[in-house]
Parts: sequence; C-alpha cells; structure tokens
Amino acid sequence: MKIQTLTPMLRTWDTAATVEFYTAILGFVRESQTEEWASLRRDGVRLMLARPNHHEGDQKPSFTGSLYFHVDDVDALWAAVKDRAKVCYPIETFRYGMREFAIYDNNGYLLQFGQPVTAREK
Repeated sequence: MKIQTLTPMLRTWDTAATVEFYTAILGFVRESQTEEWASLRRDGVRLMLARPNHHEGDQKPSFTGSLYFHVDDVDALWAAVKDRAKVCYPIETFRYGMREFAIYDNNGYLLQFGQPVTAREK
C-alpha cells in the first residue's frame, strides 16, 4: 500500500473570505466552491476548506500544528505576502539549514514557508 497524496482540510466559518485569502495573497486557484466547502490548488499543493462540522461541536477554527510549505524562492514569496498577512515570524535563516517565515491565514491557522539553504548561505 502506498499513500499518494495528502490534502489538508481546514475548517472555516467564512468560506468566501478564506478562498479570497488563499487566492489573492498566496496565489492559489479555486478549483470548485460551494457555500459549504472549496477546493484550492497551487502548483502541486491542494487544500480543501470546509464549513464547521456541527456533529463535532466546532466553535472556532482550531489546529495544534502548522502547515509547512516547501517553496523554491522563499524570499520572493516573503516579499509578496509580508505586508498582506499577519506575520508570526519574519524571514530568517535558521541554523538547521532552512530559510523560512510564518504567517497566519484569516482563520488563525499557522502557515510556514521554507527553502533549504546551501552551506555557503548559512
């Protein structure tokens, strides 16, 4: 058995605003959308958005981790989004060999973006 892909499904109380965040700020494309859910993609990454699951008693978006995106030009992405989203931490080169930054989406989900650095860049 082989796991082929992972598509995170994030819950949102405002599907339209969340689609707008991911398309306008991060460059995702809306594949499909209803009032209850939406499907987004950018390059090889897919995200699903869904309204609250009332069977589970959702009161607000919650997630105890982050979504980590590996990108090929982290500095260009940082320049494009730094003034358009709430920043968790600005771009930085870390001693473990990644150059990265983190922002929050409109629901408060933590999104991290990183790119490996060469030995010379460290």
